[in-house]
Amino acid sequence: MKHVLIKELTNYYGQNIMVQGFVDNVRDLQYVQFLILKDGTGKVQITIEKNDSNKNLNEIVSNLTLESTIIVEGQILENEKVKQGGKEIIPTNIKVTSVSLPELPIDIKDKDKALRETRLDYRFLDLRREENKLFFKCQTTVLQAMREYWNNNDYIEIMSPKITGASAESGAEVFKLDYFGQSACLSQSPQFYKQMAMASGFNKVFEIGQAFRAENSHTSYHATEIAMIDAEISWINGVEDVMDMEEAWIKYFMTKLKDIHGQEIKEVFNIDVSDVTAPFPRITLAECKKIIKETYNFESDRQDDLDRKEEELICKWAKEKYNSDFIFITKFPFSARPFYHMIDENGLSNSYDLLFKGLEITTGAQREHRYDILKHQIIEKGINPDTLDFYLDFFKYGCPPHGGFGAGLSRIMMLIFNMDNIREATYIYRGPTRLNP
Repeated sequence: MKHVLIKELTNYYGQNIMVQGFVDNVRDLQYVQFLILKDGTGKVQITIEKNDSNKNLNEIVSNLTLESTIIVEGQILENEKVKQGGKEIIPTNIKVTSVSLPELPIDIKDKDKALRETRLDYRFLDLRREENKLFFKCQTTVLQAMREYWNNNDYIEIMSPKITGASAESGAEVFKLDYFGQSACLSQSPQFYKQMAMASGFNKVFEIGQAFRAENSHTSYHATEIAMIDAEISWINGVEDVMDMEEAWIKYFMTKLKDIHGQEIKEVFNIDVSDVTAPFPRITLAECKKIIKETYNFESDRQDDLDRKEEELICKWAKEKYNSDFIFITKFPFSARPFYHMIDENGLSNSYDLLFKGLEITTGAQREHRYDILKHQIIEKGINPDTLDFYLDFFKYGCPPHGGFGAGLSRIMMLIFNMDNIREATYIYRGPTRLNP
């Protein structure tokens, strides 16, 4: 007998088929039993009359617990009175393949009936909620569209090592480990290896892989293990080329998401996927600070970067003035940037942050590719250049002008769906107090 997914059942009216799934609901009435089955593609009603010929089926259904898994064989019929898509299955056989305990530790149908941390403890059950299935289906579409853009534009995919001997960022925030007697750490970023690809003549590369940040941060938008998205391009004329590249990439995958899932997202999450037809506004950090002060009468103590309140306010301004959920902030002081960012004639970095709905999602920059200047900037940051010999070697034998960006996948997805916490947008979250499941 043919196994059919629930979403495909309308193609088999009048035929005998087999479906498999979880028990979503059971109504055991005086003369009839109704069973709702779900398989990840949809739901269907199983209707069983109570009579002598159905005695075995009636007994099985009477003893079913919610979330048990079963196989149902029977005939699929069209019935416009049935709420589950106007169809029902009249079963000839039901086989129980696994039995769920009768009391579930969380309410699968209503996430608000359990604390978030409890839901994360039982993430495998929490993920059974329909909105979670849609969310990760959309994430799959987003990742596919990202790769489509890169593939269509001649990028090479790289896979950099996640065990490294040196960090691309502050050594105090890495997870250290013993590597056969040598000191090593988990990679915070593929930054050095993206630049190595530029020195190798790869011209345009991307990577989607894990990164690890040993930050004891408990915010709603940080995690200790993240899926990082990185891209790097050569032969650029300035950081504007990097911003152009990222903007085109974002517009591509956001448009794909809206075209494929926009209606379903609206129905399930009651949100609209951001409109990305207009150009993303671009302003300097100095201009940003001035706008915030003059428009919202707010001034931060921090002058070399944006604090969270400023990120929210400048995004509000961009939405009101340009109808854009995105805004580029450029020209950060070198004091707020890593040593490998290029510095302009005014001592400002050729770098940017891209903000989305009130939160930074990307740091990008033109890199310093000239050996002597790069070595000087390393020393200026108080780092011994001897510890970065392997990295500096990339620039001794010719390296093109280049730049790129890095972004966190879960943070992007969290903001697309207006979620309040990155924990909801991560398949399995890792934070300072969470090592399980």
